[in-house]
Amino acid sequence: MNKINLSAYRPIVDIQDNIVFANNGNVVVCYRGELPEIYSLSEKDFEDIHGAWFQALKSLPVGTVVHKQDIYLKKSYSSAALPNDTFLAEATHQHFKGRQYIEHSCYLFFILTKNKALNNAKYVNPFRKVSKSIIQDYDENIKGFVGSVSDSIAFINNSRKMRFVSLKAKEIEELTTTYFNGFNEDLDTDVILGKDDIYIGKNHFDALAVNSELCFGESVQSSKTNEKFTSDDFVFHQGFIDGLGLTLNENHIVNQILYLDDKQKWRKLLDKKVEELNKSSNFGSQNKVVLRKIQYILDQINADDNARVIRGHLNVVYWAKDSRNLDKITSKIKTEFKELDIVPYYPRGTERKNYILNSFCCFSSNFSNNDLYVTDLKHALCLFINNSNYKSDDTGIIFNDREHNIPVLKDVWDEQKKRIKARNFAIFAPTGEGKSFLANNILRQYFENGVRLVIIDLGGSYTKFAKLYPDKYTVLRYESGKNLGINPFFISNRNDLTPERLEDLSVFLFELFASDLKVTKAQSVSVKKILRHYYNSTSDSYSLEGFYNFIERHQESILSDLKIHPDYFNVTSFLHVMSEYVGDGLYSFLFEVSEDQTYKIEDKRLIVFELDEVKDNKEILSVMLKLIKSAIQRTIWRNRAEKGIILFDEFAKQLKFENVLESVEFYYQAIRKQNGAIGIILQSINQLPNNSTSASILENTQVIYSLNNEKGYDELVKRLNLSSHDLNQLKSIKNNFVGSRIYTELLIKIGKESNIFRLEVPREVYAAYLTDGEENEQIMKLYNEHQDMEKAIIQFTSKTQ
Repeated sequence: MNKINLSAYRPIVDIQDNIVFANNGNVVVCYRGELPEIYSLSEKDFEDIHGAWFQALKSLPVGTVVHKQDIYLKKSYSSAALPNDTFLAEATHQHFKGRQYIEHSCYLFFILTKNKALNNAKYVNPFRKVSKSIIQDYDENIKGFVGSVSDSIAFINNSRKMRFVSLKAKEIEELTTTYFNGFNEDLDTDVILGKDDIYIGKNHFDALAVNSELCFGESVQSSKTNEKFTSDDFVFHQGFIDGLGLTLNENHIVNQILYLDDKQKWRKLLDKKVEELNKSSNFGSQNKVVLRKIQYILDQINADDNARVIRGHLNVVYWAKDSRNLDKITSKIKTEFKELDIVPYYPRGTERKNYILNSFCCFSSNFSNNDLYVTDLKHALCLFINNSNYKSDDTGIIFNDREHNIPVLKDVWDEQKKRIKARNFAIFAPTGEGKSFLANNILRQYFENGVRLVIIDLGGSYTKFAKLYPDKYTVLRYESGKNLGINPFFISNRNDLTPERLEDLSVFLFELFASDLKVTKAQSVSVKKILRHYYNSTSDSYSLEGFYNFIERHQESILSDLKIHPDYFNVTSFLHVMSEYVGDGLYSFLFEVSEDQTYKIEDKRLIVFELDEVKDNKEILSVMLKLIKSAIQRTIWRNRAEKGIILFDEFAKQLKFENVLESVEFYYQAIRKQNGAIGIILQSINQLPNNSTSASILENTQVIYSLNNEKGYDELVKRLNLSSHDLNQLKSIKNNFVGSRIYTELLIKIGKESNIFRLEVPREVYAAYLTDGEENEQIMKLYNEHQDMEKAIIQFTSKTQ
């Protein structure tokens, strides 16, 4: 039995920046990889990444060893990144705390060896004592090597699919210590190398390897079918050996080691091997199999001038606290290999020690010919794992990943505009699939992050969650025959009458009395002149009716007094059309207000306009939207530094009328000048008319949420120019409404990036978002009893747990 104490046998002599000088004379350039999210890549993406790897590595100097190491560790989610300063945030924080998941770290090492020939003995002890003279100085040879490696890394990073960054000296030290400490977090220990067992601290280790051409089946490729998500009408792809990555769900390391050899040398050796096997192929079927495989490799190399002969080694090192569990993990890994038509080699005794110790980056040049397969670089690169965990942004809205249901922060605001230029969003889903639930989840988190919300709602879906913030919200509900209490003409003092205010008022008036006409510059100037004259000549309380009466009183002289040509303002037409909104006009109640009530919303950060009663009346709905727009401009948009969101829920009902669509388009144009976003909720994208106004709205909507739709996604794909992989992702959506982890799945597309996310929430959050049904009635009954929504939810959840 051997025992290795790392403090006595330091594998590293020196570290300069990200360059390691090892005790065996090797020089290692070290990087950490940031890979795309699992499930986010299409078949073409996998091909593109494979091509990027080939172009990046093919020109490295002969004798270079490339070692890609993917480390997977079982972890408990800490919730430290989640806020916990409100009732619902605290519930979410506690709900996910301690949840098990796999943490993935990707490393890439380039090794310049002292032994350029890369011919090693069968077993190399990496911890043997070496003379100091073997250590390489930082000479021109090393500088040239580092330059070649930098070029390779730049090429990979320019692919924009992956990013590799230099490891810091501290990170390299930590990785070394962790590796030889057997990934034990709570103790420092020795490596115990027994004949039948390798253990470090509490962990027992084992390994499986691909170390010969005989291990491979008929072919390898850059990707394969993902059986879990593929269905009859679409194919979902995963990387060729992704089954050995995150989804294995065990503590393990995947080591892919490439020896970039001299092409001519290995071509000659293969020729010789073929010649020998031809002579002996009659002596057994095994020889024929080997001959066929080597001949295939040789044919590929001879047929492709770009071919780069390499020797390669793939191994999976894994561990468990209980040695009996190692057998289960071995079985799982063998099953994954079997699906790839690969027969792994199971090393025992000294061979196993060799594989585990020499899979550390400083020693990965120690493998012998007996441990390596010979093939073309393109073939070997199919065995790279090219994706990782879901990525959490620094800030954002909490969703869940598809693998472990742990929280993922997605920055759908994108302050720096790295991914999107317009942060407007749209939610698509049929009735009953959870549109309002999702919208509640997004808006509630925005609100708790300091964003001001204006919700124009035709369904009453948001008042319950609003009640959790009693001093910060207001609901303005339209009731038949009553007004909303918004007076666009109200000013508290003369300083309010800015050019912008006059511009807004003139637009408001034109929308009321000339909504079907294109307004000329001359007409716009005329109305602004009349408005200024009205405010300068009147000291009474200002209102639409007051403005109307002012024009009616001065209709004979007002145009000549202000030097306005009659063609630019038709007084008779104005008085006729606007009579419907004043006095005893049909819609005069909408503007019957002696005092402006918008001060009620000025200090509120959550404003809900409930227009359910008016959804079928084109005229009233249109006027209501104009009044709301007027209130928003004077309150919420007054401070451009403040973030704000305007949501149109049940948008299809509002879109029944053409002038409503145009009114909404105004928001999309105006929001560009503000620090804000527009959100719309639709059952189907077909509810948006196929015209230029809708096209403009969709063009300015760069965050898409789509929930499950059993009728399909063809129109969504067509109107939003979604990719074939976006469609495959949509078709792969599966919800789960049973068991301990209930969730819905949805596609989130931010600019060009897309993936499927899950939405899982704790009971308290679920209760806050419910909008109908028996459970909702129970909660509202408790709220009416306590007049405290938090207390009502706590009582409800304690009863139903």
